[in-house]
Amino acid sequence: MHELSLTNRLLNHIQRAGNRLPDPVVVFLYLAVAIIIVSSITSYLNLSAIHPVTQEVLYANNLLNAEGIRQIVSKAVSNFTGFAPVGVVLVVMLGMGIAEHSGLISTLVKRLVAMSSPKHIAYWVSFAGILSSLGADVGYVVLIPLAGVIYFRSGRPALAGIAVAFASVSAGFSANLFLGPIDVMLAGISSTAAQFVDTSTTVAASDNYYFIVASTFLLTFICGWLSNNVIEPRLKLLGQEDETTPNEKQSSSTEIENTKLWPVALFSLIFMMAILAATLINGAPFYSNDGSFSLLLRNIVPLLAVYFGISGYVYGRFNGVYNSLSDSVDGMVKAMQTMAYYIVLMFFAAQFVSYFSWSNLGIIFAISGANVLSELALPTTVILLLMITVSALINLLIGSASAKWTLLAPVFVPMLMLLGISPEYTQMAFRIGDSSTNIITPLMPYFGIVLAYAQHYQKDLGLGDIISTMIPYSFALFSVWSMLFLAWVGFGIPLGP
Repeated sequence: MHELSLTNRLLNHIQRAGNRLPDPVVVFLYLAVAIIIVSSITSYLNLSAIHPVTQEVLYANNLLNAEGIRQIVSKAVSNFTGFAPVGVVLVVMLGMGIAEHSGLISTLVKRLVAMSSPKHIAYWVSFAGILSSLGADVGYVVLIPLAGVIYFRSGRPALAGIAVAFASVSAGFSANLFLGPIDVMLAGISSTAAQFVDTSTTVAASDNYYFIVASTFLLTFICGWLSNNVIEPRLKLLGQEDETTPNEKQSSSTEIENTKLWPVALFSLIFMMAILAATLINGAPFYSNDGSFSLLLRNIVPLLAVYFGISGYVYGRFNGVYNSLSDSVDGMVKAMQTMAYYIVLMFFAAQFVSYFSWSNLGIIFAISGANVLSELALPTTVILLLMITVSALINLLIGSASAKWTLLAPVFVPMLMLLGISPEYTQMAFRIGDSSTNIITPLMPYFGIVLAYAQHYQKDLGLGDIISTMIPYSFALFSVWSMLFLAWVGFGIPLGP
């Protein structure tokens, strides 16, 4: 009890410190200005690093000279419109808006809550979050808000549901029961790096498979247990109440029984069969010659928007909510209204991320940290633990997993191969560090949308609330996952087939 109290006090300090920060929009504005100034100073000091792949000397770029200012002004619009989280979120929310407006999501959640034990919901959300990585960023734009609704309808803090989903979706990019796009992408980068030492070496997408399957069950338990025993009790202790009336949280059994879900179930079956046909039949829109589901997964976001939109309309039509197709437009409009703050936030976040990339500061800092680690002659387990730690720290500076691994793999994979450590072990160490700290850095592309989801229930929530809520997940994922990995390595268990 004393340890829990000490933990709560520490998290409360972090929460208060974070909430003293200005509005997140203003924070990103300040950060963008700071990057411009720092880029000018570091450029004057000739800060540089050697790129591990091209051997090119990378210098800090000055964003305060004529060329930099011209780039800032001319690319302000494209920075925003090309920012990955903006388009996918807004497209999905069009379909989700109809499903929410018609009452479909509310009915499904109520039935789920009625059938599920409260203590088990966190584990199911966590498991679904981990598996969601098969659909790329779907978990961030679909599961996280859905988890908030589930907890909200259960009379529990919505932030607790959003948090467990956020932690699980992030962890899911390095844990799953199935191989997905991220496994293929990382393996390709690792193979290229490994061939610097041995041209015959290749890393298969399945080379981490045994470990990521085991990680799936471990992480499901960790995230679910933390949600039930640490996060939710702390939120209740703080007295954080969702801004809603009790009647909105209560579900009426009569209301649930009187709804017609069979038309939605029928449409879902037809839609699924159509997608399978479009994926498996040679020459169909999403058929891949290599037998994978890569084309389908790359187009999953608009397909989900279509599915949610039509499902919501079918539900509304059969339950008397909609009389015509025009009635569903109001659902899309209301969904976009709730995203107004998110759009403003993403504009300034996109500018900051672009400035940080143009300045080369993130790459230079990452290379410098990697070089320091490469010069240390340490035991295998210690090197791998340091590899996890460096990945976790660099993750606070660079959001994209592919960008980080493209940068780090040419340094670490050949170096550790020369020390007798196989590329798949180095790759897995990177994945653990990468997935553990995504949830506590505002530089993570989807951090802004998580904050926007949470503010839907409590408008005064700030960065401190989100970060302090996610820190226990980050610490647990980093420590327990690392211990499993080091034990796996110590016993010589293969990571994959």
